[in-house]
Amino acid sequence: MKIASWNVNSLKARRAHVEKYLADGGLDVLMVQELKGLDFPHGEFKALGWHTAAVTQKTYNGVAIFSKTPIKIIKEALPGDKDDEQARYLEFETNGVRLIDIYLPNGNPVGTEKFTYKLSWMERLYKRLKTLRKDNIPFAIGGDFNVIPEDQDCYDPKAWQTDALFQPESRAAFRKLLHLGLTEAFRALHPNAPGHYTFWDYQAGAWPKNHGIRIDHFLLSPELADRLISCTIDKAPRSWDKPSDHTPIIIEIDP
Repeated sequence: MKIASWNVNSLKARRAHVEKYLADGGLDVLMVQELKGLDFPHGEFKALGWHTAAVTQKTYNGVAIFSKTPIKIIKEALPGDKDDEQARYLEFETNGVRLIDIYLPNGNPVGTEKFTYKLSWMERLYKRLKTLRKDNIPFAIGGDFNVIPEDQDCYDPKAWQTDALFQPESRAAFRKLLHLGLTEAFRALHPNAPGHYTFWDYQAGAWPKNHGIRIDHFLLSPELADRLISCTIDKAPRSWDKPSDHTPIIIEIDP
């Protein structure tokens, strides 16, 4: 089973890219983030052979899924704050596997309510995943985590020291998720491999210089970690015309 996660940075702007990737990628599931709009073309993607689901929001955020097999929605919002209206979470089952698609808050600038929201959202996520672990539900969670876990996950740690993605609190919250017994798929298979990134800014020649950061991740519960075959970063879409600033990360698990 081949599952990809990709922050598309506007589905409207990158719809042709998504259609190309679905046609050429050999995927069973694609989870996307940052749709940036209320409208989602379910009918058009159904005609292409995909089951879809989306949680949308005007102008900002948004997550969606494309699956070759029917989708059962479990939750369309992260539990723990009934007043949180941001579209950042979609939990579902397909082909007998529980998957979670997230767009974790950026948190910048540090010292504002945006950073507080990021950390509180991560704590809510921890509680939800802890519940799944307690209930012995195997799962994989993927998406844009907006966290740089280690120094080797960015081209220049000093350049990110004041950024919310690299703050000690953000990284500690990420490690807390791992302490639930989860496996970070890419780093588990590539433990000492700097220079592998999923995001490159549009500015200052970041892409051609490979001045990137690794902030898109898959975390797997023990049962799915045992079935993990591969985890790769597909850099090709970042080189396409008018690309997203992110590129897909892909896991393959035994059926």
